[in-house]
Amino acid sequence: CLFVVLQSVSPEMYEKVKTIQLDHGRLQYHKVAQVVSMTPFSLVDNIPNGGSTTMPSKRIVIATAGTTDLPVAEEAAVVLEAAHCKVDRICDVGVAGLHRILRALPRLQDPEVGCVIVCAGMDGALPSVVGGLVSCPVVAVPTSIGYGVSLGGISAMLTMLNSCAPGVAVMNIDNGFGAAAFAYKCITS
Repeated sequence: CLFVVLQSVSPEMYEKVKTIQLDHGRLQYHKVAQVVSMTPFSLVDNIPNGGSTTMPSKRIVIATAGTTDLPVAEEAAVVLEAAHCKVDRICDVGVAGLHRILRALPRLQDPEVGCVIVCAGMDGALPSVVGGLVSCPVVAVPTSIGYGVSLGGISAMLTMLNSCAPGVAVMNIDNGFGAAAFAYKCITS
């Protein structure tokens, strides 16, 4: 499956991009993620099995600690959906209210889940919590959103790198694309 993804596209940039005449594909703008995806028509027409694609059997859960982590999480979700992956979003389940992540346990621990991406800023503790609750790989993505001594995501990244939960891989700050690529490899290898 081939597709094109443009990252970090502001609404103003998209207004310019969408004026480009496309004869061979369709553009879609994902405002929260600030991503433009394009599906080339010629590739869709040449997909084996009469145009249907084979979806990976495992699902990927993307969880955010807070709503401010949504842009990074949505970047990962858009990339995975463009690759025909099943994505389940769980938003605003950070450690400031652990009861929220506990309510999400059935979705996180479902046998169909092959990987969990966790996007978190501030103290970056949520990936460790999730890593201790699930048996599949966890991809931790520190976000640059935060106040106090968040240091643009460095504080969250350092916490994630020091996770004592086994099976937690850490991406760079705000790297939703990298998290999607790693999660895709986890469920297709």
